[in-house]
Amino acid sequence: MLTIAPGALAIGWPDIARRERTAERARETARQRASDLGRYRAEYVDDPAPLEPTRVVSEWSRKSRSRMTRKLAELDYGPLLKLGLKLPMTTLTYPGDWEVVAPTGKAVKRHLLTFYKRFARAWGFEWLGIWKLEFQRRGAPHIHLWGPEPEGTAGELRRLTQRRYRPAVGDGGLEYREWLSAVWADIVAHPDPEQRRLHQGAGTAVNYREGARMRDPRRLAVYFTKHGSYSAKEYQNRVPEAWQAPGAGPGRFWGYRGLESAAAGVELDPVAAVWAGRILRRYARAQGVTQQRTVRRTRGGVPVPTDRVIGLAGAQYAEPTRTRYRTVRRRVVRLGNGRGFLCVNDGPSLAASLARALAEPTAPLPPAERAWGRS
Repeated sequence: MLTIAPGALAIGWPDIARRERTAERARETARQRASDLGRYRAEYVDDPAPLEPTRVVSEWSRKSRSRMTRKLAELDYGPLLKLGLKLPMTTLTYPGDWEVVAPTGKAVKRHLLTFYKRFARAWGFEWLGIWKLEFQRRGAPHIHLWGPEPEGTAGELRRLTQRRYRPAVGDGGLEYREWLSAVWADIVAHPDPEQRRLHQGAGTAVNYREGARMRDPRRLAVYFTKHGSYSAKEYQNRVPEAWQAPGAGPGRFWGYRGLESAAAGVELDPVAAVWAGRILRRYARAQGVTQQRTVRRTRGGVPVPTDRVIGLAGAQYAEPTRTRYRTVRRRVVRLGNGRGFLCVNDGPSLAASLARALAEPTAPLPPAERAWGRS
């Protein structure tokens, strides 16, 4: 299956047997839960107690980063661009004593949901765009939002169209930046007046320069993936200790609102799929993308031992040596086994070029096919 999206191309080989095993496990789990529920009701009559959460989240996983990159490259940003508004990068932070108002990840998600409702009430349309959750060095969460900046003043449309106008926090001729500071401080609502005053003065930021860099789906997806993913900023993806408890985790690290996927798939012949995967892999290699990694220092391809052995059969040991590491840059391999996706600036254009290459009568065949042809 070749999937074509505005900013991505993906090749997948469905595993039917794996899907059947997954479905069978799901059915068995459902039957076991139903049996346990029936046994509980038969013994205690009352409703069963809710299950206690057991999962602990400590960092943003690699799989989640990969899913975010692909999904952001597949979204249709037409509804967002049709608004004709500026698209800055907005940051929402928390006060110094943040654990009082954000004890768990669910509290932060409730604040974000309240922000969406306040936005729609003040400006007359729903907020749509992308959000990403990160953490500061002190452990406090902060949210990056890429979405529209409304024009005019808050509450102006509601005051002109509604018969019974009820003023809300942030109304009164405030523009977007001032409204954002006042409303976010009111949503977080720190009980300490001094903390709340400081939070209203420095709890939000609007960056037009970062927003202007989002020119196509690929740049947008790569920015949100790399932001905070450098070695110097990897701490932004680590969950603070206060949230590293069952049921207190951050939940999702990213998401989007008001946007839908624009990806479309087409089935390929297995031979054509192998050849398409090789073309895309060579295309990705030609881009020269590298990744910085920390590896263990080696001598002639053999890792340096941490202990030096002296004597027969290791009877005597010298003082252990310190393990040494070095930083290297390695070329990134995409579609190594013929499966995966590429994040590109123009997915349909690259798909058209790939289709022309596959349609060439002189297109090379995989080695297995050439062997069959000779026989």
